[in-house]
Amino acid sequence: MNLLFLSQISEGVDTLVNAAGTLSEVPTEETISIWQLIQDGGWYIMGPLGILSVIAIYIFIERMLAIGKAGKVEKDFMNRIKDYILDEKMESAIDLCRQADTPVSHMIGKGITKIGRPIKDISDSIENVGKLEVSKLERGLPTLATVAGAAPMIGFLGTVLGMIQTFHQMMISANGVEIAALSGGIMQAMVTTVAGLVIGIMAYICYNILVARLTNVINGLEASSIEFLDVLDTPTK
Repeated sequence: MNLLFLSQISEGVDTLVNAAGTLSEVPTEETISIWQLIQDGGWYIMGPLGILSVIAIYIFIERMLAIGKAGKVEKDFMNRIKDYILDEKMESAIDLCRQADTPVSHMIGKGITKIGRPIKDISDSIENVGKLEVSKLERGLPTLATVAGAAPMIGFLGTVLGMIQTFHQMMISANGVEIAALSGGIMQAMVTTVAGLVIGIMAYICYNILVARLTNVINGLEASSIEFLDVLDTPTK
């Protein structure tokens, strides 16, 4: 009887030990780093995408600073220009434009040098200078737009190459296909797609931000040129 009781206790202890071992073997969640994702995407796809991302970031920052500087005009700039013109102090007006060194001052300075000619000639000169200034500010925007369109396409290229690799593994596998053998190609297909879309979306957003900022500068140039031409129609003292 005692032996039977001890046997039952031993079996119970073994059951508890086995249950504790089962509970201790809880699967841990594996995480993957950004660098590992980049490696899984393949250098021949992730490399060009990385270069495009650097180009997009550089253009965005550089153009933001340039457009921001171009849009800064002293509040009393046009008032001082008007006073100089009405007082016939053309040299002082030109010096003020040189000191300002902005697209607006370049336009107005060109217009001042043409004073005495027909209004149409002055207006055409200002317009030509304005077009040159705008073209300078637009530098780099086509490249940024190209990045926005090319990055997703390169990502999709990586997807196609990854799927080709997957189907190739399936074709050459004589003993059946294992998940481990296919995971590399599938991972590459997914990672390159995500990377291309992320870079393309960010470049597209940056492009539209720059275009909106540039539009505001262009509107300011047009307003300043109209104000300058109105000053020329004002009778001098």
